[in-house]
Amino acid sequence: MLIFLGAVYRDWGAAVHSAYSGARSSDVLVGCESSVALENDHVAILMCTYNGGAFLRAQLDSISSQSHGDWSLHVSDDGSTDGTHELLRSFQHLQGAHRVHLYAGPGIGFVANFLSLTCREGIHAQFFAWSDQDDVWHEDKLQVALKWLRRVPAERPALYCGRTQIVCEAGAHRTFSPRFTFAPHFRNALVQSIAGGNTMVFNLSARALLVEAGWHVAVPSHDWWCYQLVCGAEGEVRYDPRPWLMYRQHAGNIIGSNTGLNNQLKRCRMLLEGKLRGWNTQNICALEKMQHRFDEKHRRSLALFKAARQQRLPWRLLNLLRARLYRQTLMGNIGLFAAALLKKI
Repeated sequence: MLIFLGAVYRDWGAAVHSAYSGARSSDVLVGCESSVALENDHVAILMCTYNGGAFLRAQLDSISSQSHGDWSLHVSDDGSTDGTHELLRSFQHLQGAHRVHLYAGPGIGFVANFLSLTCREGIHAQFFAWSDQDDVWHEDKLQVALKWLRRVPAERPALYCGRTQIVCEAGAHRTFSPRFTFAPHFRNALVQSIAGGNTMVFNLSARALLVEAGWHVAVPSHDWWCYQLVCGAEGEVRYDPRPWLMYRQHAGNIIGSNTGLNNQLKRCRMLLEGKLRGWNTQNICALEKMQHRFDEKHRRSLALFKAARQQRLPWRLLNLLRARLYRQTLMGNIGLFAAALLKKI
């Protein structure tokens, strides 16, 4: 049995590398930096807040300093009881009510808040950017994203995302989020989210997928969900290895970074406790309701993944190998293999 499992893992790794070693994200990014006129491309910035008064001002200042000036800010607050409302109203007064729009969130968590804001009627734009309340954007964040997004035909879903610079509560540099090298793909999206929603900018076609799925969909995170939908619908995804925002780590973070030994151990514990399996169950259920938008090969990968989760060894491993699922790092693929062995996927 050990010999068999070793052979399966070796073949699994070979399949991943042979399929994707020629499609590195650095290759996908070639030619995206030539100048494009962006001034007429309106971006709706979708920010969700909850008791973010301690850091919100710095994020608002970084938004107002964007080199791409054609934006509007839409903020959904989930019932803040600190100074968040006052900061937002002050910013609205400064920028104008035509540019800054404030809404009451559903009050049932950050995923529902982001998705309900994304699906809200009356927000009109060519592009959409998710924003957290406690980051600081580089002044060219939107401009860099739009230089790539403008190259994708408007009828095709497109998602830009990337790395972050991780800073401490006071704003001092700590590290960077992991740099991923394999190209984004649905077979990756099924088992991994490659970027935070705070880095994501997407076009109107990608938003249409999210709207069709609805904001009540039960998924573990809005950013992972967007990555899965866009990949499944044969859209284009760009992962930018350069960070264009400072991601602030503090005690109030709902989801922390995945760097450092403590965070890695935390994720291992979550895997053993079955949280990863629960998240996959949610994602699969939601994806099946949208698979009419997917390419046939992606529907097949989804079906193989769903079936494998219920099967016994060695069929579980064999069907996962057939599905050719992969994560972005060696340790991530080892973790995926371990989760399959333990029936925790």
